[in-house]
Amino acid sequence: MYQAYQATAQRTDTSIDASDDYVEPDASRYCPTDLLGTFTLLMAGQGRCVSADMMLGDREYAMWQLARAHAMADDHLRSVAVRLFSYFDDPRGWGTALHA
Repeated sequence: MYQAYQATAQRTDTSIDASDDYVEPDASRYCPTDLLGTFTLLMAGQGRCVSADMMLGDREYAMWQLARAHAMADDHLRSVAVRLFSYFDDPRGWGTALHA
C-alpha cells in the first residue's frame, strides 16, 4: 500500500486529493427538493401520505404517486405533478443503474 502511495505521489500529472478530480454534475438531472416538498404537502392536503424518500429512491413509486396526483381535481397539485414528472421520466435514463 505504501508503494502505491509513493508511486502516485511522485506523479506530477495527478493529485492524490480526490476533490481535484471532481466534476460538477448536471444539476438539471436532480429533482428539486423544494418542489418535491410542495408535492408531498399538497398530497397530504388531499389525504394521501407520500414519502419523499421513496419518491427519490423508487421510480415506480414516484410515477404512481404522480399519476395519482394528476387524477385529482386540484389544479395546483396537478401542475406540480406535471413539473415533477419531467424529473422522473428523464429520457437520459433516470434510475437505470438502480433497476438494471
